[in-house]
Amino acid sequence: MQLQKNIVSFRNHTPDLSISLTDEDEEPPDGRVEILDADYCLLNTLSTLIPSFSAFEDSSVKAVSPTRRKKFRNTFFPDVTAKQWNSWHWQVANRIRNGEQLSRFLQLSEDEQLAINGSGTSLPLSITPYYLSLLDPADPMQPLRRSVVPTTGELTRGPGEADDPLGEDNQSPVPGLVHRYPDRVLFLVHDFCSTYCRYCTRSRVVGHGAINPTTSRFEQMLDYIRNTESIRDVLISGGDPLLLSDDRLEWLLSNLRKIPHVEIIRIGTKVPAVLPQRITPKLVKMLRHYHPLWMSLHFIHPDECTPETIKACTRLADAGIPLGSQTVLLRGINDKVETMKGLMHGVMKMRVRPYYLYQCDPITGSAHFRTPVEKGLEIIQGLRGFTSGYAVPTYVIDAPGGGGKIPLLPESVAGREGTEILLRNYEDRCFRYPDVV
Repeated sequence: MQLQKNIVSFRNHTPDLSISLTDEDEEPPDGRVEILDADYCLLNTLSTLIPSFSAFEDSSVKAVSPTRRKKFRNTFFPDVTAKQWNSWHWQVANRIRNGEQLSRFLQLSEDEQLAINGSGTSLPLSITPYYLSLLDPADPMQPLRRSVVPTTGELTRGPGEADDPLGEDNQSPVPGLVHRYPDRVLFLVHDFCSTYCRYCTRSRVVGHGAINPTTSRFEQMLDYIRNTESIRDVLISGGDPLLLSDDRLEWLLSNLRKIPHVEIIRIGTKVPAVLPQRITPKLVKMLRHYHPLWMSLHFIHPDECTPETIKACTRLADAGIPLGSQTVLLRGINDKVETMKGLMHGVMKMRVRPYYLYQCDPITGSAHFRTPVEKGLEIIQGLRGFTSGYAVPTYVIDAPGGGGKIPLLPESVAGREGTEILLRNYEDRCFRYPDVV
């Protein structure tokens, strides 16, 4: 609450922010953005206001120190101005895409080198300079580093793993559109992300240029939606849809809004975590014209809750866009109760409602990321009752073969005696509820 008061107070004394963008390319080749000094000043102010994650009970959950991040920029990008660094065009154009580049920034382990230099991994390497500044250069086991730097675990296909475990290809009536549930569809705009997560469900297609944001393909998908009146909810995903230009994204949103039976539009994105510079005032001003518009934001660890990400989420929330978080449960990254609690608390303070905790999908080469299902149940048990109900996501498995999301809960109904239901609470105490027969 105090954080929000401080932000509002600061804004009341800050001139209106404006941005001049040339959004001609889906993948901007250079930094063509001008940001007023007030925007950078706001960022610096936010960095002094956010609480330190070192207060968490789990000592492994610590925010990346501002000093280390400043040293990173001074060492590797000494001639890059603050305006360039805070340009999403510059960030995308300068992302790290191969082992030779990455070795300049990180002390690569033998395992990482084998994975990067080998030919067995299908998912490309790509990390924005911003997100790279959050990685520990000396520790290959750091959670954020493990999530974006290839390891040899990706080269092994485990039992039950598949390239398309959710059966999306079999539920695609037109290229790029997945119609799994009766009243909603998944609209894949392209296969491009600024940063590739190594556990990506769509690693079979992303980064390969197979799904392009062409008008003809979009029109085919829109025609299917127009002709299927049961569809009331469209989830725009990819790749990351916010890597579209403002004009292209607005074209898509406006055409969806012209379809009478489409009630809800959602956007799934990891941009606020890996490329928060993309959430510009110009983008937000455009998005607010297409309500009801919702966003599902992908976060995996408290270290992603940086001042830049707070600013991005603040802009979206202030525009009236409901924000929900989606988190994948990952071995050695966020599979401790206190780590997950820290993340859920962190996103809530950014006005992002914890929504789903996903069991990691059994994609090819994912065994080193996946936990036993019991671990997910243990984490939910450790959250429910011990923190705010709003901070407890729904734990789900996206059923292999296209069965959809199935929620999993710790055992709470212990049985029945006569007309009474026996219930077990978060303290493992039993209570009786008089049921209506």
